[in-house]
Amino acid sequence: MINIVLVEPEIPQNTGNIVRTGAATGSAVHLVRPLGFDTSDKMLKRAGLDYWKDCDIHYWDSFAELQQAYPNGEFYFFSTKSQQNHTEPSYGKDVFLVFGKETRGLPEQLIHDNYTRAVRIPMLPNQRSLNLSNSVAIAVYEVLRQHNFDGLDQIGHLREFDD
Repeated sequence: MINIVLVEPEIPQNTGNIVRTGAATGSAVHLVRPLGFDTSDKMLKRAGLDYWKDCDIHYWDSFAELQQAYPNGEFYFFSTKSQQNHTEPSYGKDVFLVFGKETRGLPEQLIHDNYTRAVRIPMLPNQRSLNLSNSVAIAVYEVLRQHNFDGLDQIGHLREFDD
């Protein structure tokens, strides 16, 4: 299973979009407090549409609490400060993709302590970062690609269109 971890997310629309990605891919979403919004926020629910019921969502009071619950977890830390591209690791089947808050990313100490598992999504050098929900989607689909999109409908559904 892919586990998406958001450490102190601030923007409800991003989290809603990420929940939608989680529902579409069978990924669990872990939200580490404090959150920058109330989970009943109408913008959060609107961005996630009706996908909330289809996503396995967990709440944690700290990142340490999450790590203690999964002591053998394969954690990868996404940061613009990493030198390793997100496509370089061979992701296992039960992976935790960890992302920081929109305004500051992950705490520097967390990246430092886990530097061998810190990865970045390549982009032009003059840019600060990608949107959080886009970064999560890129990361999740890289893990899925490495596992040949196992469990996902790869052909898609044909729909009839009226002329």
